[in-house]
Amino acid sequence: MKKILAAGVGAGALIALGAVAPVNAADSPAMLSVLHGVPGLTVDVYVNDELTLDDFEPGELAGPLELPAGTYTVAITAADAADASAPAIGPIDLPLEAGMNYTAAAHLSEAGEPTATLFTNDTAPIAAGQGRLTVRHVAAAPAVDVLAGGSAVVSNLTNPNEQKLDTTAGVVSATIVAAGTTEPAVLGPADVDVAEGVNTIVYAWGSLEDGNLALANQTVTGMHSSPDGVPAGSAGLAATNAPGTEAGTWAVIGGAILAALALGFTVLRRRGTAGAER
Repeated sequence: MKKILAAGVGAGALIALGAVAPVNAADSPAMLSVLHGVPGLTVDVYVNDELTLDDFEPGELAGPLELPAGTYTVAITAADAADASAPAIGPIDLPLEAGMNYTAAAHLSEAGEPTATLFTNDTAPIAAGQGRLTVRHVAAAPAVDVLAGGSAVVSNLTNPNEQKLDTTAGVVSATIVAAGTTEPAVLGPADVDVAEGVNTIVYAWGSLEDGNLALANQTVTGMHSSPDGVPAGSAGLAATNAPGTEAGTWAVIGGAILAALALGFTVLRRRGTAGAER
């Protein structure tokens, strides 16, 4: 099936998901992004049995979508599946609360099996001059530490969990290593731009055994100490750090770090659903 719209969030996507919104959905919207973190598998994503993302590729982030609150049933199938009857992942129910911000990640378990996790993105106010760094482990790999300046700022992080901290806004040079060690680097070092009033979310995804570990980045904005409006998300794509790839290489796209992920929003339609950037 032809990919209709890449790197955009828009009216067409909202119409596509709005059409499958639960009947009892609340008026206040939820925000939802979807990360594809399963290497080597192009997929279709069905929401309430309706095709919503077509030919969704590894490393892409779709979102954020503004959706009515309620529970959505998501099934992830092989690309160009006739329907959602034989999913590769799911079906899973995603309960979305009004006013909340979420990312659903399709990824590998520590053992290397396809799975999915719904994360709630922290949109609590952030003190002036500070930003929030969230690290999520969604890779087929053991526990890791995240080092900054040679010291662990995140310790013993396991799949599929996250750790977060508020820190002075600025560029953080981060390295991911096996838990309890300082070298060799599993990923990085990589410069992460932690912007003021922004939740910068870094995902480690892929497979250590297969040598295709990668980093992806998402930003959720609007958490200044006096926030203006409803927090929304933007997204970016980070380069992989597989063998033979120069350590520390992150593609910075857009504004903060990698804003607009191939994690760029891939909103797709099967027939006649149009999308425009939000």
